[in-house]
Amino acid sequence: MDWKLELVFVPVSDVDRAKDFYVNKVGFNADFDERPSDSIRFVQLTPPGSACSICIGEGLTDAPPGTGSNLQLVVNDIQAAHAQLKANGVEVSDVDVQDWGHFVYFADPDGNRWAVQYIPGRDALDREGQAASV
Repeated sequence: MDWKLELVFVPVSDVDRAKDFYVNKVGFNADFDERPSDSIRFVQLTPPGSACSICIGEGLTDAPPGTGSNLQLVVNDIQAAHAQLKANGVEVSDVDVQDWGHFVYFADPDGNRWAVQYIPGRDALDREGQAASV
């Protein structure tokens, strides 16, 4: 049986501001934005190429804005990811080169923290169809 992580809730204070940030600055796809009731707004956003989405909205969680788990994206070009975020006005860290990966860090307008990681050598493993691990 497969167990797939497909949706992670990210608590925000202003749904429209957060949606604009994730779509227009970070580059996520806006998949769904509906209000099934007066007290609920459900917005689903997906990073390009990801099988897992984030969800922001109203009436979805009791977690205070900015207290989302530290989230991580994985890319195959950390320099391009850094340049894209910076060009789109995201306050992003310099590239942090570690033995186990290269990282850049940013936060959304509410302070939910993100890491973007490049794993050296992972591209070759993925092309061979092998499970890449950290």
